[in-house]
Amino acid sequence: MIQDMTSGNPAKLIVKFSIPLLIGNIFQQLYNISDIIIVGRLIGVNALAAVGASAPLYFVLLLVILGFTGGLTVITAQEFGAKNEDGVRKSVVHSLVASMVLSLVMTLFMFFYMKELLQIMNVPQEIMPEALKFIRVLCAGLVLIVGYNLLSFFMRALGDSRTPLYFLIFSSVLNIFLNLLFIYVFKMGVVGSALGTVVAISISVIACIVFIGKKFPILHLTRKDWKLDGAIFKKHLDIAIPMSIQFSIIAFGVMIIQSVCNSFGPEVIAAFTSALRIEQLATQPLVAIGLAVATFSAQNFGAGMIGRIRRGVFICSIISLVFSIFMALFVRYGGENMIQIFIDGENANIIDTAKDYLNISTLFYFFLGQIFIFRNALQGMGRAKIPLLASIVELVMRALAAVYLARQYGYIGICYASPIAWVGGALVVDIGYWLTIKKLKGKYWHNQMKWLGNKLKISDRHCPSPLHTSTPAE
Repeated sequence: MIQDMTSGNPAKLIVKFSIPLLIGNIFQQLYNISDIIIVGRLIGVNALAAVGASAPLYFVLLLVILGFTGGLTVITAQEFGAKNEDGVRKSVVHSLVASMVLSLVMTLFMFFYMKELLQIMNVPQEIMPEALKFIRVLCAGLVLIVGYNLLSFFMRALGDSRTPLYFLIFSSVLNIFLNLLFIYVFKMGVVGSALGTVVAISISVIACIVFIGKKFPILHLTRKDWKLDGAIFKKHLDIAIPMSIQFSIIAFGVMIIQSVCNSFGPEVIAAFTSALRIEQLATQPLVAIGLAVATFSAQNFGAGMIGRIRRGVFICSIISLVFSIFMALFVRYGGENMIQIFIDGENANIIDTAKDYLNISTLFYFFLGQIFIFRNALQGMGRAKIPLLASIVELVMRALAAVYLARQYGYIGICYASPIAWVGGALVVDIGYWLTIKKLKGKYWHNQMKWLGNKLKISDRHCPSPLHTSTPAE
């Protein structure tokens, strides 16, 4: 269902929008967890280590895709907020073309440099063959992964977070079924795990296309919409490229940590992989609120309603604080039982190793939550450079902490790398957000006239579309 987020109670709208995102993210993480359980229990610790050691490389690709497609659809959301349906369709066309180019470049790059990248990550030789098999199958489906995420972001840009949820649930359940089929029945090993993901996403992409064709008339493209414009491309890429770089930098930092972790052997890799899966599940409320802020911010920025963005972001910051405290307590006191879902209770050393990471990282969930809020608010307003700077700060702090602290304190040093990076990143996006809002407040009358134009549905005559101005409408 399409939702205009430029009117109504900001808190109610954002929470309502974030609930399907949260449910969808949880389902996605439950799939990831079930995949690890299936691999760890049905194949073995070495297979789990192979998946865990190569997963950060896939994580980099996925974050680049998420950053790029999410950045493209910021413009889609801004045009929708400005009540410019032609602009929405033009945004869709240019996003589709840009995404096809991205998927082609990524596929070719991975085809030629996959093994070298795993070697750089210090993947142990005893698990290298399995790690290569796993990542090769996933990379074969990159074009489908790009397509699925782009279609989901289109629907979210129009305020519909429910429909992507339904497709995500469907994809996750199908994925689990296919993994069991390929691994347990057909004995395909780690290849079965990756193949299940690709097949499930393929079916979901087809379902998304059919559904959009029937239920989203605003996205129905005509021949004139396919007229490409260099200025419009630039407008999209000015947000999408910094966002994809930002996401890739964050993922590269995770790769550095994983590379250092890989040097400690398969048991530590298995423990670290299990702990990260639990952390990813626990922080999904923070992720969902952040994603909701992105759409809320983009639509209201397109409508020129800066004060409304401020109110929504403040409310979400408080909500994120509450969730951070609750989830930190939940993981600290229930973490051991959760770890034993992945790893047999007889492997006490592995369980203790995983607990060490969770006991440290939970103390810093607040900073991670604030990153999600302010980073997404800035990106929704088209301010991609500040989040990019924050991601660079995160990378430097994470890399230095991982390498230096690991040498001084071993595995415990690795556990502090991400929390230290969260603190640095949070400071940058918080300060950047407040400076941006202060600057936009100086253009009060421009914003008011733009808001009035949208309210009267004459924004095309009196307030130029963001696609055709030299800078985003303030």
